[in-house]
Amino acid sequence: MVSYMDYTSPSTEYTFDVNKSPLFRKDEKNYINVLGVKQLNTLENVSLLDIFLSTNNVVEPHYHQNAAELVYCVSGAATVSMLNPFTKQLLSYSITPGQVANIPQGWWHYEVATVDNTHLLAIFNAPTPEVILGSDILKFTPANIMSHTYCIDENQWKQAIEPVKPSTYIGPYKNCNRVKQNTPNQYLNRQYQQPQYIQQYSRIPYIPQYYQYWR
Repeated sequence: MVSYMDYTSPSTEYTFDVNKSPLFRKDEKNYINVLGVKQLNTLENVSLLDIFLSTNNVVEPHYHQNAAELVYCVSGAATVSMLNPFTKQLLSYSITPGQVANIPQGWWHYEVATVDNTHLLAIFNAPTPEVILGSDILKFTPANIMSHTYCIDENQWKQAIEPVKPSTYIGPYKNCNRVKQNTPNQYLNRQYQQPQYIQQYSRIPYIPQYYQYWR
């Protein structure tokens, strides 16, 4: 039981309609609903995102600073990809109904739907799923810092990230005017192997730095 909860109070809640708790909506086929302790006050160390995607839509690269994530495929199919910070490998796992992929706390990851009508449940071991989004990192890191750190022309960097919208959540954008390429699912979801890159790093303990982020 939650130690601070008064279970005799009339405000105590035991049920909730997740359909009425939108986190993000791109369109009628691509959206995310959320359930956390703010929605259901008797929740303990658990929360979830209810994710709906159509083919080639992507839950943008991100990480959760306060929780691990278990992705369960309800319907459709998706590829879950994550960066292993210990081996510097990008790992990709295709899941279909009844299958799961587990993402440790703080790992950079994303999900790509490979068929229409994909429905995923992302389950977290925290009462509220906090997140750092890739779009926010790109948009809010000063251009002069990126330029100086990575030897990038500052104006070229600004031009490259100009289309990026903060808190993208699901990409690509509906009004994306990029020249469309015939990019097959296999390319979007392929697992990258970088053995030469990996060998340059010793397996020292990895301690992620977590920062509080509230949308």
